[in-house]
Amino acid sequence: MPEPQHQTKHEQTPPSFILVCHISQLESCRLSRLALHRKENSAQSVLSEAQPNVKLKYYIIAVILQNLRSHQINKHKPWIETSYHGVITENNDTVFLDPPLVALDKDAPVRYAGEICAFKIHGQDVPFEAVVLNRTSGEGLLRAKSPIDCELQKEYTFIIQAYDCGARPSGTYWKKSHKAVVHIQVNDVNEYAPMFKETIYKGVITEGKLYDSILQVEAVDEDCSPQYSQICNYEIVTPDVPYAIDRNGNIRNTEKLSYDKEHQYKFMVTAYDCGQKEATEDVLVHIEIKPVCKPGWQGWNKRTEYESGSGSKTLFSNIHLETCGEPVSSVQTRIDLQTSHIGKGCDRDTYSEKSLQKLCGASSESVNLLPAPYGLSNWTSGLLMDNGYDSDLIFRFDGKHAAKIPDGVMPKNISDQFTITTWMKHGPSPGLRAEKETILCNSDKTEMNRHHYALYVHNCRLVFLLRRDFDQVDTFHPAEFHWKLEQICDKEWHYYVVNVEFPVVTLYVDGVTYDPYLVTDDWPIHPSHIDMQLTVGACWQGGEIVKPRFAQFFHGSLAGLSIRPGKIESRKVISCLQTCKEGLDINSLESLGKEIKFHFNPAQSVLVIEGDDIDTVNRAMQLVAYINSRQFPTPGIRRYTISTKVQCFGEDTCISISDIDAYIVVLQPVEPKITISGLDHFSRPASEFENNRGVILFPGLRIISTIRRGQNEDGKVHRFGKPEEIVHNLDYCDILIVGDELNSEEECLELEPIELHGKHLEFTNSTAGMSIYGVDTMANYEHVLRKLRYRNWDTASIFGRKFRLTCSELNGRYTSNEFNLEVNVLHNINLMDHVNHAVVQPQFLQSIHHSLPDLPGHNLNAAHNSVIPSAATIVIVVCISFLVFIIVLGVFRIRAAHQSTNRENESGKENEMDWDDSALTITVNPMENYEGQEHSEQESEEEEEGEEDDITSADSEESEEEDEAEHEEDQQNVTRQEQLEWDDSTLPY
Repeated sequence: MPEPQHQTKHEQTPPSFILVCHISQLESCRLSRLALHRKENSAQSVLSEAQPNVKLKYYIIAVILQNLRSHQINKHKPWIETSYHGVITENNDTVFLDPPLVALDKDAPVRYAGEICAFKIHGQDVPFEAVVLNRTSGEGLLRAKSPIDCELQKEYTFIIQAYDCGARPSGTYWKKSHKAVVHIQVNDVNEYAPMFKETIYKGVITEGKLYDSILQVEAVDEDCSPQYSQICNYEIVTPDVPYAIDRNGNIRNTEKLSYDKEHQYKFMVTAYDCGQKEATEDVLVHIEIKPVCKPGWQGWNKRTEYESGSGSKTLFSNIHLETCGEPVSSVQTRIDLQTSHIGKGCDRDTYSEKSLQKLCGASSESVNLLPAPYGLSNWTSGLLMDNGYDSDLIFRFDGKHAAKIPDGVMPKNISDQFTITTWMKHGPSPGLRAEKETILCNSDKTEMNRHHYALYVHNCRLVFLLRRDFDQVDTFHPAEFHWKLEQICDKEWHYYVVNVEFPVVTLYVDGVTYDPYLVTDDWPIHPSHIDMQLTVGACWQGGEIVKPRFAQFFHGSLAGLSIRPGKIESRKVISCLQTCKEGLDINSLESLGKEIKFHFNPAQSVLVIEGDDIDTVNRAMQLVAYINSRQFPTPGIRRYTISTKVQCFGEDTCISISDIDAYIVVLQPVEPKITISGLDHFSRPASEFENNRGVILFPGLRIISTIRRGQNEDGKVHRFGKPEEIVHNLDYCDILIVGDELNSEEECLELEPIELHGKHLEFTNSTAGMSIYGVDTMANYEHVLRKLRYRNWDTASIFGRKFRLTCSELNGRYTSNEFNLEVNVLHNINLMDHVNHAVVQPQFLQSIHHSLPDLPGHNLNAAHNSVIPSAATIVIVVCISFLVFIIVLGVFRIRAAHQSTNRENESGKENEMDWDDSALTITVNPMENYEGQEHSEQESEEEEEGEEDDITSADSEESEEEDEAEHEEDQQNVTRQEQLEWDDSTLPY
């Protein structure tokens, strides 16, 4: 805005008169001179003095002047750019212009004249409109009237002009800008998916060939832009098909196809546009394979099922070699059975290492350093176990865990002859190549850090260390033996045997002998009082450091680590321990004659067949079989490959035979149900427990195993028939003490060693129970368990014992039921030792009288529940002490009259149990009903005529029911009928 200025007297004249003066200069100066001589009066005064015709003239002149003034105010036209380029996205209404739509007017900031009131678009059927956003700044917006579709029109061109607001509010005297060209481009949206032109594409190829292009699929897209309308990629949706497709839709095979394997292939293909939008519907591609004569094996099955107990099962009953008429001079075929993923390299018996050694004839002095972590062998409980191989006892060492072998398990000083055996799987450990990985180590427990003997891996070399004691000549001796073998770090299971016959040390790996490539000498170790610590998985550092700890940890897996002191293993035993129970076999070898040559590897996992005649080779291949001698084989897949080399006459090679990849499925064997049965509850007098023979715990024990065979129907197993009894071995039976452990000063379990003679059984005994172990028949286990005795030479403080028996096959893979046995101790009763107890109140006597028959039964709780607290007993004794003399006198009188009463009670007890009645005496109430006693005596004499039997649970229950009936009758007549009362002075409470 311009700054205000001081107004002169002339400037204060009304605007109308100033305009009149100005106009008069053009027309006439008369009115102008009149106005200049006027004083400061209002315009109304001037007009009122004029004549009427003069007023009309003034009015016309004023209108003309105002028009001239309006033209002078809106002097300029609006200004816009000469051209605009815009972009709009389809299905949107906003247009982005470059440059932006802005109109300028030089008349600004004059109101109306300097403002923009409108933009006008010129063109036919233009779907756009322009609106003014700000009249003062002239900003405008170009937008679509309706959604724009790129597929209908991609570009638009039209003319636009800007209009100002004129000189008045009514918009009169407006002015418009020049015409500008607007070019609008429509951006595409990826709204359409690709569509294939055909519903199915078909092709035909010949087997054994590789094609660059078998056929071409084609898809289209209806989007308007090249980005979204072009197909940028094709993809095969069906997985695992030997075909590939390029960006142009050309399909080719990725490998040579076989008509025998597949006659045709069907797979689905999809397409993507350049915006990565996938086709809504995939298209089917069908390619047929035309057979041609191709040399190779025919008539074989990729899958073969093997059921436990099948023996030797033929793999290729109809196999034959097709040579397409090519003359062949020789054929060599190799079959490789892959079993490295099963157990420790193949299917072997999963018995404990000690049991396997006994089966193979090894010495029983072998010490297992990695036993199952239970019972006394709990030092392995802190190690990581890998039980994923069908009950194989495998320990995994991760470089953080190790085990200390307790003192007494191994002799402190082993002799010059001993054997170390172990299964090991080990691979190279990155970053640990400079560090030893200890398998076994015997070092100082404290003070010093001397290693007496050790077996460790260092830089994929196996090293055995043996430092002799200084008890011979002080001279160098061989101390370290080094072997460098590929097996040490191949991450496969191998069986290692170190036979030490100092100074000679021999290594066996999978039954093959290896001599050390390096032997170093060292001084002997001087004797000391320091104890030694045997460890597995690391070496113990007990001295020369602040805190004793493990060091040189092992990384890998171990199983069956044992030491056999005093003797070395024979080659025969070593071969037996690592022999596989599964492998390849050939049936009816005699039918092949001498025209065929074949040989197996030691594990029978590789078979090579050589022959000059194709028909003979075919017959030999048809006799190849798989065998698994385990009664309960490990289920799973065994893959095998067949590779063949053919030679023609006069040429090194002529035709190529493709390898065969197939597999054997070993089915899950029917699990046996091992059942232990027998007498689970009995009572015996204390005298039988205290004698030298003790009490036999399982006199009538039975161990049976049953299976329920099934059949497959529609992929489901249906059980049928009754359980079928089978015979197999057991490898251990554990007899555990339920409750408190045995007191070694008073009781024990006993088993005569002669009972194990001629059997593959051993046993260990402790206060926690007994373990009988070794691979043997169920009949032998039954025989031994029936000879197991329990002794207790101080039974005063015990009423009974509970035992739990479980048996196992295959190291816990199949376990029996838990057979629980309860044994009750029956104590002698002597009433004469404490006569004062015979005068207990009648209610208490009645309770004892009816709890006695429960003693020889299945439960001693009834007798235990009738016990009077010690304080109450003292009170009763004090209260009735004055009656002692009268009672004693009455006892002697009744004894003289009723001598037969003693026999009656003894006979009744003999019918219920084997009772030691040497010190038994009976006190009779002086007021007893003699007739009732005489009747009881007659019944007892009749019972004595029969044969006395041991008490059973059924007899006990029958006696209890009779006693309960008598008890109810006695309670009704307790005030008028006297009864026989027991002296409870010797009853065990």
